[in-house]
Amino acid sequence: MTMTSTMIKELKTDGEIESSFNIMKQLRTHLNLQSYVKLVAAARKENQYRIFALYKKEEMLALVGFMPMITLYYGEYIWVCDLVTDDNNRSNGYGNVLLSYVHQWAKENHYHTVALSSGLARTDAHRFYEEKMGYDKVSFVFKKDME
Repeated sequence: MTMTSTMIKELKTDGEIESSFNIMKQLRTHLNLQSYVKLVAAARKENQYRIFALYKKEEMLALVGFMPMITLYYGEYIWVCDLVTDDNNRSNGYGNVLLSYVHQWAKENHYHTVALSSGLARTDAHRFYEEKMGYDKVSFVFKKDME
């Protein structure tokens, strides 16, 4: 499979964001279209969140969402919030292309670290991050809902 026929584009308009929902829903199953568009808009405004789609011809195949962050642990870095390839197009290298794009974007914008978290049950994703993309497993993420 050749990647020469693919294109990566930042999604900026509500229409572009809406058009990505069916793919993002495969990762973020708890969201509906309205909450998705609202959250993306808020994250773009408040947290410099950016979302990019990978297309082959005119078909959207995969998405990556990320944002710059600052913590005492990593300093200034890029946090990958979302990385998903459409179910019908997995194992074609699209996740690799998008994550490599984030790495290049980070370098060009003077960030020296890219970090992400991945659900405990997503063992295929963990293997991808560690074996194919060279990520180190450095911590556990803990969560407590305040409801």
